[in-house]
Amino acid sequence: MSHEVDIHQAQTLILRELLFQPSAGFAELQKPTGLTSDNFNFHVKRLLEVGFIEKVSRGQYKLTQKGKEYANKLDTDENTIERQPKVAVLLVIQKGEKYLMQERLKHPYFGFWGCPTGKIRWGETIVEAAARELMEETGLTADLKFCGLYHERAYDQKTKKNLEDKLFHIIHCTNPKGKMQEEFEGGRNAWMTREEAESQDKIFKSFEIEIDMVHDDRILVEEQAIYDDVEF
Repeated sequence: MSHEVDIHQAQTLILRELLFQPSAGFAELQKPTGLTSDNFNFHVKRLLEVGFIEKVSRGQYKLTQKGKEYANKLDTDENTIERQPKVAVLLVIQKGEKYLMQERLKHPYFGFWGCPTGKIRWGETIVEAAARELMEETGLTADLKFCGLYHERAYDQKTKKNLEDKLFHIIHCTNPKGKMQEEFEGGRNAWMTREEAESQDKIFKSFEIEIDMVHDDRILVEEQAIYDDVEF
């Protein structure tokens, strides 16, 4: 569930002012917006409605807990909400010499093979997220071991635009148990040796690094990956 609320630039300026002081008055908050009193009052009412600010006394306002959480994401130089990397778990599921590979059948990266991944939910531990995603994506349970962090920034080959910024917590899943779910909406699973996986027409560029990280002593790997407009 999304925790974001779309707000007007004037409302962002109000939150920025309150970020640096316990409370502030109507006139003090109005000044940086450059708005008339009527227009400014509209935006104050909107921030009250969404629960980002509260009135503490006549003409004085402060951030609520919800407002502090939101305002803390502000880039105070640009007055915009900072874009954050995606935070996820990546499951290296091993059974003997084989790994459970997943073909992604949704965009982006349609048709690419790689290790199952899933976003960490709000308030969830890394291990809890790994166990949940393992069951949801494969139908299996396993012994879970955190092995490191893989940070990847994906770029468009032509435009050089940063397409994605992803932080993957690498989890080694051993002694898998249960009946593997072969197909699901958006993908399918198959056991492969490393050589079989690497021979696929489309495979994530990070695959070798991710597999190696569960077998060596690297705790952090940061890489760039380049994709064209057909791949992404």
